[in-house]
Amino acid sequence: MRTMSKWVLRDHGVQHLKLEETAVPAPGIGEIVVRVAAVSLNYRDLGFIAGGESGAQASLPVTPGSDLAGIVVAAGAGVTRFSEGDEVLGTFWAGWIDGECPPEAGVLGGSLPGVLAQYVVLNEAWAVRAPRTLSLAEASTLPCAGLTAWFALVEKGAVHAGQTVVMQGTGGVALFGLQLARAHGAQVIVTSSGAAKLRRVSELGATHGIDRSATPDWDRVAREMTGGRGVDHVFELAGGDNLGASLRALRQGGRISLIGTLDGYSMSLPSIPSFIGRPTIQGIGVGHRRAVEDLVRAVDALGLKPVVDTVYPFDELPAALAHVERGAFGKVVVKVGG
Repeated sequence: MRTMSKWVLRDHGVQHLKLEETAVPAPGIGEIVVRVAAVSLNYRDLGFIAGGESGAQASLPVTPGSDLAGIVVAAGAGVTRFSEGDEVLGTFWAGWIDGECPPEAGVLGGSLPGVLAQYVVLNEAWAVRAPRTLSLAEASTLPCAGLTAWFALVEKGAVHAGQTVVMQGTGGVALFGLQLARAHGAQVIVTSSGAAKLRRVSELGATHGIDRSATPDWDRVAREMTGGRGVDHVFELAGGDNLGASLRALRQGGRISLIGTLDGYSMSLPSIPSFIGRPTIQGIGVGHRRAVEDLVRAVDALGLKPVVDTVYPFDELPAALAHVERGAFGKVVVKVGG
């Protein structure tokens, strides 16, 4: 019997992650076996492994990780969407195909087994074809970070030329948002700390940059950059009290997409400006499979290249997670197979 390696968490904490050997899985009815080529890490993986809000309810032992790209090596009876040799991505929400998220949908590396393994079994409905124009390491960044930006900007936000969008920080979602907004003709203001990062986002097409370490009242500067009108859309990636600043930067009737919690798991904002400004404030919990397929087509059409900070070998997962925790410019990827 063939065996494979996978990462297993037997107690909460990175120190309890272990590489273990197990049998290569076989597909059931309607399932595919994917040889995993790469797994993209997300900030939520840190909380899951630590036993925070995303991991407290998980049954241990468990394999973490949600975002994979790989190659189909076996298909079970009844599979019609894929064949052996197809390059595929997993979907973050397993079972959310389109429309509203059904209550029975689960998250890979959450309520369902994760993908930090050399081989995984997926229901064929939980996968999409990978972009033709990306390496599998690059493609692995799409299911969560890429789709979150796409869902906020395109699926829900209807981004278009003439708008101004604020991206907070230089993580995976923010940089995907920057590239997608510019591709749709929107102006982009990036807030970050340090001149070096702002130079890099300028090279990616950012219209303006605001150094938050030197300009804490970034919302005032953002309004000045729009001639006092205010921005059309803010990617709220910090949370906490920063939500109030995002509201102050917004034009009347503008949109805030709630995406990140870097400053904690609670957010606050002033009530009266909220009433007067009439904003749309929407939480973005990634998105459905149909939107992933839309994103893949857009990536191929636009020639969009995800920003990958560093690719780590499979056996260096703890070091990759430490990189995510201290902050990356773009995405951190774990290479699993060839």
